[in-house]
Amino acid sequence: MTGFFHVYILKCYDGIYYVGRTNDLYRRIKKHNNGEVEYTQSRRPVRMIYYCSFENQFLAIQFEKYLKSGSGRAFMKRHLI
Repeated sequence: MTGFFHVYILKCYDGIYYVGRTNDLYRRIKKHNNGEVEYTQSRRPVRMIYYCSFENQFLAIQFEKYLKSGSGRAFMKRHLI
């Protein structure tokens, strides 16, 4: 059995939103808050405001790409954050 793949949205201390994907959500958020992720290192602390899980890695990748697109950002602002 394979694990789940998670797409998550973080709100950074400076108000910036970060979209990411992982197969170990707890470990990844911990890395963000420990300063081990370059993009969020100077924007700590970060707070997870949304996540969703997929059994299929391809679907998780597609959803992450969508959220990072222009229409995905608009969807995110209207419905998720």
